[in-house]
Amino acid sequence: MNIYYMSISGNTRAFVTNLQKYAAQQHEIDTKNPTITLQAVDDNTLPEVITEPFFVFVPTYLEGGNGVDNGDQEILTEALREYIAYEENAKHCLGIVGSGNKNFNRQYCLTAKQYATQFDCPFLADYELRGTPKDVARIYEVLLAATN
Repeated sequence: MNIYYMSISGNTRAFVTNLQKYAAQQHEIDTKNPTITLQAVDDNTLPEVITEPFFVFVPTYLEGGNGVDNGDQEILTEALREYIAYEENAKHCLGIVGSGNKNFNRQYCLTAKQYATQFDCPFLADYELRGTPKDVARIYEVLLAATN
């Protein structure tokens, strides 16, 4: 499984790294279980053509409005959006996983939901901040189901 992600505070990086370790453990138990390849995207990453299926993990950083009925502006994660939008990359996206802070109510995981709408792919799952071991196992299962 290929995962493209952006991590500003380190929370998303920590989560996908734990997810990658979990996938390796599952692969040791049964080699039919896929491992995970991670690709970090940041402001210095030049877009490249993606030719294999992938998932996107994106945190939520917004400013302005409440994100629902009076606007919002994505900040800090635009490079990932541009990477997915490059050429025909979005056609290979199997789904989006979002993270955020539940204290932000309706804005929780809003960036991921917006990506799903823009790129016409499913919003698969969410987790708060760095997630928990249960979140890692749950999301691994969600990714497995999305690949079948």
